[in-house]
Amino acid sequence: MSSQSDFNPTEESNFAQTLIYWYNHHKRNLPWRHTSDPYRIWLSEVILQQTRVAQGLPYYERFVATYPTVTDMALADERDLLRLWQGLGYYSRARNLHQTAKVVATDLKGIFPDSYHNLLKLKGIGVYTAAAIASFAFGERVPVVDGNVYRVLARVFGIDEDITTTSAKKTFATLASQLIQKAADPATYNQAIMEFGAIQCTPVSPDCMLCPLQQQCVAYQTGRQQSLPVKAKKAAVRERFFHYFVFRNQGKLALRERTDRDVWQNLYDFALLETDEPKMMLRDLGLTGALENWVLRGLQTAAPIPATQLLSHQRIRALFYEFDVPDGVARAMPDGLAWYLPDEVRALPKPVLIVNYLAGRLDK
Repeated sequence: MSSQSDFNPTEESNFAQTLIYWYNHHKRNLPWRHTSDPYRIWLSEVILQQTRVAQGLPYYERFVATYPTVTDMALADERDLLRLWQGLGYYSRARNLHQTAKVVATDLKGIFPDSYHNLLKLKGIGVYTAAAIASFAFGERVPVVDGNVYRVLARVFGIDEDITTTSAKKTFATLASQLIQKAADPATYNQAIMEFGAIQCTPVSPDCMLCPLQQQCVAYQTGRQQSLPVKAKKAAVRERFFHYFVFRNQGKLALRERTDRDVWQNLYDFALLETDEPKMMLRDLGLTGALENWVLRGLQTAAPIPATQLLSHQRIRALFYEFDVPDGVARAMPDGLAWYLPDEVRALPKPVLIVNYLAGRLDK
């Protein structure tokens, strides 16, 4: 196992210089690289935390157009903000974005903290995001360490510690801090190492033949590109079984807001019954109360429609049951449900699973 004492100071110096030279010739033209506005840098980093650049770029552009300043975002209705975020997943990011915007706009008079340590005090801004904002917006000499950086450092310097462990995080943080001290421009260096990991030293099939760090890369010299960095296996995916009841009346749909601390909090979906195992027959669901009444008195209009959505640690297996309910039944709403016209449904923030189900069905 490599240790911090194994790193060669000369290689460290060449490393920073080589990366910046590579970056100046290969960097992608991305809008957040043309600003020192901490709001826009923060926005881009939050969007890209769990999202590829190609997917995140149009979201960034829509957010900047809709909320050009942190004050504009602070004044937004959360429902509108979540609707704009729809499709990016990890919706807690959007809620934290909104809460932090309110703090900056109100408590800090619209001015972001200009140091790494003060940025960390804001909700939803962790070590990586604080470092990115401090570096890119204010030129602070603090390293960013994300998945791309872990991969580059592990391969080039031959670090075979499990990156999910606390000790490994300290090892990488120490090395990253040493490396950025060698860089003439810390902001450019941070951009360079992240970009290098994104398009050169990729997770699968890195471009080693044209790599400027080839001769000093331990992984290349020892044939360990695919085994570094070391990362513990992911936890098993949890299977969940959702039975959705899609009630219609006079062209309206019954939806409800998800208020529990669970997936898709504050998004909208249909009446739901979750079971511990798959159930293919309505009679096996054990319906009770108002939901049972609507099912019994409604007219089922189609066979159940299956759908699946894979989240980070969960697989949602859904069945959609469609019912028309008569006017007399429609007036006695089960708790939490409300009627919405098609245009109102379109405007609600919804999970991708619901968006995909509604495609082509909303105006029927």
